[in-house]
Amino acid sequence: MEEKLLDTIQNDHVVQIAYNLNVDGEEVESDLLEYLHGHGNIIPGLERPLTGAKVGDKLEVIAKAADAYGEFDPNSLITVSRESFPPDFEIRLGEAMRLRDAAGHIFQGVATAIAEDSVELDLNHPMAGKDLHFNVSVLSIRPATDEEKAAGHLHYGGCESCSSDCGDGCGDGCC
Repeated sequence: MEEKLLDTIQNDHVVQIAYNLNVDGEEVESDLLEYLHGHGNIIPGLERPLTGAKVGDKLEVIAKAADAYGEFDPNSLITVSRESFPPDFEIRLGEAMRLRDAAGHIFQGVATAIAEDSVELDLNHPMAGKDLHFNVSVLSIRPATDEEKAAGHLHYGGCESCSSDCGDGCGDGCC
């Protein structure tokens, strides 16, 4: 029974997949992904259907917007003063920008309208409101290490290479 668990995707397993992502009939991404299953590291609409899959399995998964990046929220369209931006900051209509609020939080927004004294920003995820169509191939499965399970995600390159503050006890607050 233990061997069967090791060759099927279960919680606390590290999974590597190859995937193609299509949105509205157009391929938008094709890549490899390695993640810790069962810890919310990928969207629920993809993670749930992968549970129980085996190496070599090929799946077609349609993740509805609610199980992907959520529905489009019109309340996430905000208008801010142009004075909120540094004088040398280039605002480009329709392009994603990394922004920082007064409290220092970093977030992404897309300028949807620019006026002389204001900027309308869309703070929705770019895939919000969209159903995602994945073609997935399961490449490998392995048990997660105790450190990966405790952190709830994979570690790449050790603490020296990390700049986030996940508080996993790594020493510098990095992952």
